[in-house]
Amino acid sequence: NGCSAAAVLDGRSVDTTMGLTPLEGLVMGTRSGDVDPSLHEFLGGELGVGLAEVTAILNKKSGLLGLSGLNNDMRSLEAAAAEGHEQARIAIDVFCYRLAKYLAALAVPLGRLDAIIFTGGIGENSAFVRAQTLSQLAILGVRVDDTRNQNHGRRSDGVITQDGSTVALVVPTNEEAMIAADTIALVR
Repeated sequence: NGCSAAAVLDGRSVDTTMGLTPLEGLVMGTRSGDVDPSLHEFLGGELGVGLAEVTAILNKKSGLLGLSGLNNDMRSLEAAAAEGHEQARIAIDVFCYRLAKYLAALAVPLGRLDAIIFTGGIGENSAFVRAQTLSQLAILGVRVDDTRNQNHGRRSDGVITQDGSTVALVVPTNEEAMIAADTIALVR
């Protein structure tokens, strides 16, 4: 399960959290996200493994899974954190901090921030992650409306922030329908 963010200006992406590979950027289910480039050499030496194995670890055994020591499912980690599992809480904190940090950075090429849009699995379904992430973006004028956020924006046209605040929205997605539509267009 992946996670990314993009700065969109006039309908076009002008920056993204992805790099050459999806390993760069945000913490994901099993991917580490950004790491120091020297980590490969250090980790390989510490574990006695080669570059390919270190890359596999960073792609398949890191992220929420590696940080929590439990799994890569945010719903499960939220439940575990609520029951006092410290590593689950740390994994969520790191995820939200890194997301907030990237969202702030993605505002730079835009010149101004019209809206922050959450979509996809965690973005659509985790009021906790949205609240924790957006609370770190007060510097950008973001103020979460707890009731709207808990309702996933369903009763407020997707808006989950307070009136007069920088707008944050929850926008449901249907990836399967988009894939089907793109496939139909391609074969026609």
